[in-house]
Amino acid sequence: MGVKLIVAMDKERGIGKNNDLMWHLPADMKFFKETTSGHIVLMGRKNWDSIPDRFRPLPGRENAVLTRNESFTAEGAKVFNSIESCLEHYKNDERTFFVIGGGEIYSMALDLNCVDEMYITHVDAEYGADTFFPKFNEDNWTIREIMSWPKDEKNEAAFVVKHYFKK
Repeated sequence: MGVKLIVAMDKERGIGKNNDLMWHLPADMKFFKETTSGHIVLMGRKNWDSIPDRFRPLPGRENAVLTRNESFTAEGAKVFNSIESCLEHYKNDERTFFVIGGGEIYSMALDLNCVDEMYITHVDAEYGADTFFPKFNEDNWTIREIMSWPKDEKNEAAFVVKHYFKK
């Protein structure tokens, strides 16, 4: 099973503020949905809570939630108390496993050194985030740009999506 990570971050590596998305980028949301559909998405409990009820669980994907709270339940999702137990549960699954946030979950996955690929949307703006994507050594990755989008009437900022492959 390959582990991938998908994230959008602003120019300051910001990924969220007050447990919410900071921007309106429908083109990036479409990319996220198309990339993760039919696969497994792992998110932290705060990320799960931030998803509006009508979109939870994320449709067309198997939702997994990571929390330290052993009594937590999430309707429509599997709940795990460690990233290791989650990875063990899905180790023989043929679907792609996507880490989708938030900040603590991204840090755990990168620290565990289990991520083979990353899709990072680089948003060309700053939003005053309170949650950030962890720093990592870009020298360990082969990077290619796969999509760029200009600021337009529907997308409030320009962005570039880069695909990172572990060297």
